[in-house]
Amino acid sequence: MPDTATTTRKVIAAVAVSLSLLAGLPVFAERYEVGPGKTLAAIGDVPWESLNPGDEVLIHWRAEPYREKWVICRRGTAERPIRVRGVPGPDGQLPVIDGRDATTRPALNFWGEERGVIKIGGANRPADTMPAHLVLENLEVRSGRPPFGFDGRRGRTAYAKNAASIFVEKGEAITIRHCILHDSGNGLFVSPLSRNIVVENGYIHGNGIEGSLYEHNSYTQADGIVFQGNFYGPLRRDCLGNNLKDRSAGLVIRYNWIDGGNRALDLVDAAGAPALSSQPAYRETFVYGNVLIKRDGGNNQVVHYGGDSNRPDFYRKGTLYFYHNTVVSHRQHTTTLFRLSTGDESVECHNNIVYASAGGRLLALMTQQGTLNLHRNWLPTNWRTSHSKFTGTIRGAEHVVEGQTPGFAAFDAENFRLLPDSPCVQAGAELPQPLATRFPVIRRYVPHQQTEPRKAGLDLGAF
Repeated sequence: MPDTATTTRKVIAAVAVSLSLLAGLPVFAERYEVGPGKTLAAIGDVPWESLNPGDEVLIHWRAEPYREKWVICRRGTAERPIRVRGVPGPDGQLPVIDGRDATTRPALNFWGEERGVIKIGGANRPADTMPAHLVLENLEVRSGRPPFGFDGRRGRTAYAKNAASIFVEKGEAITIRHCILHDSGNGLFVSPLSRNIVVENGYIHGNGIEGSLYEHNSYTQADGIVFQGNFYGPLRRDCLGNNLKDRSAGLVIRYNWIDGGNRALDLVDAAGAPALSSQPAYRETFVYGNVLIKRDGGNNQVVHYGGDSNRPDFYRKGTLYFYHNTVVSHRQHTTTLFRLSTGDESVECHNNIVYASAGGRLLALMTQQGTLNLHRNWLPTNWRTSHSKFTGTIRGAEHVVEGQTPGFAAFDAENFRLLPDSPCVQAGAELPQPLATRFPVIRRYVPHQQTEPRKAGLDLGAF
């Protein structure tokens, strides 16, 4: 008979070896499929309160919108993010999440229900945490705004004016990809407790509140945020907000098509968020490879950089690096390219095309104050320094390429690629550091919601 104690020790050792081997194997993640003919009929059937790293929620397209809303307050990992992914219909239609008359899974309990259709962060159930490593993609999310309402934890509730299709109260390492966000107060809203956000290949349009300047297609304030490959369309009719408004540190806006808005870009201060405004990354903003389109109505400024809180100690007071963009104004009246909020803000302007169809005399580069350093850029003949009193500085006008037309392939069709004989072909200059290595221009926008590699060369503009 073998010794019992010896046998027990051998069994324990074998189990330990087996467990050590299993530890290196992946844990099987759950996949929850929602939609016609799937295991789950409703989004509210997904156990949102208990998602784990690697879990995936697939929401299949159906002809009828999903009138449901929910919170995501769980953590994935870098290797195993939590994914919420729409599965398109037969003609590429994205599943629609409609905030009107939406309901919420009873197992969820979260505050700020009136602020968004899909909310990230800020919950009682599941227990509150800092959500992390989340991917939302291929969803059309709409109609989080007055006069619409929903059935929430306090019964019938109206949306706030500043509600959003996607409201990120807090979170880190979050990617929002290929989503359509529209018909809400804000299409996307990100609060300052968030960091490392990527918004890419989306279609964000038709948001805002009639007669109000305070709701925008997107309104963000984060510690590190990148917008890339997005198509920003005009706001809802009679809505006065900006297209892309941001108060972040570490802001990068690249390879987007941004059409309309009170301003195309409103890049202002992180007032009340000293953790952001004290960072070195807050003083550098990178805007490159974009198409910016200005139309009649609203403010005549394309880009505002600095602050708007009337607390100048929080203003950006740094450098806007603006390069390889194509800016087109269809306005029949004046257009101003930049407004800087104080004399402590500056712009480094490289290799852009700025065209005003009404003629150069109606295009001004600056207003009021600040410093603009021009390098190689195409501007229409007879461009102006400013349409108003200007106390700032413009340097480098001798480097500008001037003409009547930049040589677009098909201006009326908004094809802003360059003809072979365009004066903008090979008219640029090499980018200086830190741009050439930290943020090189290696892609270009493809209408719409795509990017592709940009061929080597020194053509001016986004293409």
